[in-house]
Amino acid sequence: MTPGARTPRLALGPARRRALAGVATASALLLAACSAAPRPASPAAAGSVAEGLDAPWSVAFHEGVALVSERDSARVLELGDEGPREVGTIEGVVPGGEGGLLGLAVHEGELFTFFTAEGENRVERREIRGDAGALALGPATTVIDGIPAARTHNGGRIAFGPDGMLYVTAGDAGDRDSAQDPDALSGKILRLTPEGDVPDDNPVDGSPVWSLGHRNPQGIAWDADGTMYASEFGQDTWDELNVIEPGGNYGWPEAEGIAGNDDFIDPVQQWEPDAASPSGIAVIGADLVVANLRGERLRVVPLDDLGTSTELLQGELGRLRDVVAAPDGGVWVVTNNTDGRGSPRDGDDRIVRIDLG
Repeated sequence: MTPGARTPRLALGPARRRALAGVATASALLLAACSAAPRPASPAAAGSVAEGLDAPWSVAFHEGVALVSERDSARVLELGDEGPREVGTIEGVVPGGEGGLLGLAVHEGELFTFFTAEGENRVERREIRGDAGALALGPATTVIDGIPAARTHNGGRIAFGPDGMLYVTAGDAGDRDSAQDPDALSGKILRLTPEGDVPDDNPVDGSPVWSLGHRNPQGIAWDADGTMYASEFGQDTWDELNVIEPGGNYGWPEAEGIAGNDDFIDPVQQWEPDAASPSGIAVIGADLVVANLRGERLRVVPLDDLGTSTELLQGELGRLRDVVAAPDGGVWVVTNNTDGRGSPRDGDDRIVRIDLG
């Protein structure tokens, strides 16, 4: 799929204005972002959901059953009372560096997978067959391919928005300038129909590009009002939390963090990479919860005050890849200590259920 003409810089909509309402000035936002206050106590861990996983990356739910991707083994697992069970191995996955089997999403009985293949990143969909404890995957259908791939900056998160469309995060794959190229799929957030077509109401006719100017976005989520949020890895200075507007340009590589440049949309919060490296995010109640890898913590951002945050689990579980709201009302946190950059502990990698209180 080839994007069309240059994506326009749109005027800020109500969601963007609401997101910034709690931030009086850029300097106040910067101060809050740099000095998030830890909560006095960590949330109570209700127990391990799964252990002994191999670099798990994403969790999605099918009829209440959790499905988990393993980056390097290319396995999809279902979690049950007897422990993890292999549902299938995704053919064509070429793991290496940060690439491999990454994001999962479930929609109308199908499993959608984002993965690194030979020379590209690709999204496929497969029918989920059978019942809990005996799930299986049908043959693959390509949703989108040709997304640039590299050992780093693959993006890889996929999710269905409240509009029923599939959103795909694509990193710049090491080609910085491609993030500003409207004809490139890298450095973008893409929006497609479940079948892989370009929706008629995308910002540019015939283009899957929903927003551009991204370095390595790895988390997307929506609140009850339909506002879209994305987490993004910066380079050396600032990681970001962004409110995503259709057609919005988020600045990379011309800007990293709050730039005050009218050509780009600034993040609503930024963090130093050693305290962040944000990956999966989830809206849970009145908060946006962010899983951090290098920072080894959960960050909780109140939706009514996006310039502030508190920190949980700092250093307690190691690197955190994802956070999801489970169907039973629990909050699941996915560790990533076996991804080649962490220090594995007994039982790693694991999924842990916590109580945010």
